[in-house]
Amino acid sequence: MKIPFSPPLINEQVKKEVNESLDSGWITTGPKVKLLEEQIKSYTEAPKVLCVNSWTSGAILMLKWFGLQEGDEVILPAYTYAATALAVIHAGGKPVMVDVCEDFNMDPTALEKAITAKTKAVIPVDIAGMPCDYDTIYQVIESKKSFFQADNPIQGRLGRILVLSDAAHSIGASYKGKMTGVLADVTVFSLHAVKNVTTAEGGAICINMPKPFDNEELYNQLRCYALNGQTKDAFTKTKAGAWKYDIIYPGLKINMPDVLAAIGIGQMAIYHQEVLPIRRALFKRYNNYFSKQQWAINPQLETEYKQSSCHLYALRIKGIDSSTRDKIIEDISTKGIAVNVHFQPLPLLSLFKQMGYQISDYPNAYAQFENEISLPIYPQLSNEAVDYINQSITEVVLAHIPTYA
Repeated sequence: MKIPFSPPLINEQVKKEVNESLDSGWITTGPKVKLLEEQIKSYTEAPKVLCVNSWTSGAILMLKWFGLQEGDEVILPAYTYAATALAVIHAGGKPVMVDVCEDFNMDPTALEKAITAKTKAVIPVDIAGMPCDYDTIYQVIESKKSFFQADNPIQGRLGRILVLSDAAHSIGASYKGKMTGVLADVTVFSLHAVKNVTTAEGGAICINMPKPFDNEELYNQLRCYALNGQTKDAFTKTKAGAWKYDIIYPGLKINMPDVLAAIGIGQMAIYHQEVLPIRRALFKRYNNYFSKQQWAINPQLETEYKQSSCHLYALRIKGIDSSTRDKIIEDISTKGIAVNVHFQPLPLLSLFKQMGYQISDYPNAYAQFENEISLPIYPQLSNEAVDYINQSITEVVLAHIPTYA
């Protein structure tokens, strides 16, 4: 049996939407992007949604809008993909890393200790699709409000640290009855090829700023900033007599094209009713099996007030180091099963080592990493395939750790 890790779901509805875009003669930013924004807005109940060309671009845009400058600090977990920290660097700030809890998400106690007068934003990361504890994060930020120093009118209007949620994994997840998208001031989803909802490449910014901010006005401003600071997009300029535009901001060129938005439109149409329930069922099937294996540490599907989007199934194996984990992955691959590791903590990567970050400062992040294996989970995966994965992994693990046999 050959089982890929995370193929995209391309059904007839997706093909229909893409062909409509191609046949229309209009493939860059236009009506399809607007429709996808409305779909995500309706689904999450976010006040406004802006689609861009990647999660990274969306995060950079929001940090630049907030006025991040050299010397400003942004706190994020050490356990995340590199883009979380790279967005801070590209926006001109300094990433400040903190350790994580058992669920892979940011440790609020570590967050509290890391806040200084230089802290301008916090980026909680919903690893694997499980939301962070946003209420506690906001409580920490409120308790440190006196530390905040506003350097521009936008920061002064907010009057505290910005919460920018890295929800790359968590579209469809919920926290205390609210969907990701409205759990933070700003939430950015990834729509990359391996995500629950994809546009091949892309991202969606959910704008949820508190009063006195006007989210409609902010959307219009950011839409302009995402297109070179141009006052009219290309679609608007095609209308009779509407050629004239102005450049009002040194913007970025990060707009999403219609032909990619079309993929997302087809996927959003079935995501909540069809795709997400299948992901949850597969997650439960894994959990039901691995809960009976004494060597396995199961990821959480839900808690009293959280529900995962089931983006990853992050299995952990008791009592092994990263070297044994890597050998187990090699042996699993010989059985035709593609697995992965999410993620290497940032201080293990050369760039961040060179910047002075040390993995010894993040013991929980390293402990989570060294025995984690991400298993395939996607709607095209059959129950038979899951059973084959379960049996194959058990055989390999017991071969490497005979004490559990």
